[in-house]
Parts: sequence; C-alpha cells; structure tokens
Amino acid sequence: MSKIVLLDSGPLGMVTNPKATPISLECRNWLESLKSRGYKAMVPEIADYEIRRELIRAGKLAGIRKLDALKTAIAYLPITTEAMLKAAELWARARQQGRPTADPKEIDGDVILAAQATVLTEIEGDEVIVATTNVGHLSLFVDAREWRLI
Repeated sequence: MSKIVLLDSGPLGMVTNPKATPISLECRNWLESLKSRGYKAMVPEIADYEIRRELIRAGKLAGIRKLDALKTAIAYLPITTEAMLKAAELWARARQQGRPTADPKEIDGDVILAAQATVLTEIEGDEVIVATTNVGHLSLFVDAREWRLI
C-alpha cells in the first residue's frame, strides 16, 4: 500500500508559479519534502486542467512550461472511466444529501478529483490524501487536508 498525496489546483498552482513568492517557495519545499516522508506526490489530470486552462487563457507560457515540467518530475494521474463513474455517483449522492459542491450545470472538478482519490483507495488499496487550499468540498468525500498539514 502506497501513501499518495494528490495535488489539488491550489497547491499545484503555487508549485508551478514561475514567480518565487514566499508562499510558492514554501509550497515547493513542502512538495520536495513529501518523498523523504514516505509519500508519493501525484498531479491529477483534473487539477492540471484547472490550472492549464487559466494559464492558456492568460498567455502565461512560463507557467505552462513549469506545469509540463512538474508532470514529468512526479507521477501524473489521468482521468479514467472508473473515476468518472465514481464522480457521477459522488455528485448524485451529495445532491441527494442536500450538500451540492457546485452549481448543477458546472462540471464540478472537486467531485472528479475526489473520485480519482476514491478509485486509488478502493481499487489500488492506497492511502490517499488530497492536498488543497480549500478543504470544504473535498472533505465531504475523501481525506482532504490543507497542504501545510500533510
């Protein structure tokens, strides 16, 4: 069983920010520390999408290059059919319980990320934590923690 940390778009955006701001440097150092602490970091495809679309829109080529470089440096978790089926189940369950995580017309990336984590846990048997800057919605479905607390 592996201990996996999935990067939500918050930490992913900080790690790939070409500007060396204090928080981006702190987040990069945190990411580098994960391996020595027994964690395997992964870039989920849905988080890549959320960051990449804004970088493309804003024409931020340096950010795109950093995102691409990170995807070769650590593991990349593509969206699978199993994850999308699980996402649909989680989305429906949240609404049935009166706890929607996004507008019904939105794609709801949080649910897709939670589904990716759930599939790793259920099918692969891994211990998965989602590193985020916003624990709220994700913690309805999976172990989600503020990145500094991992």
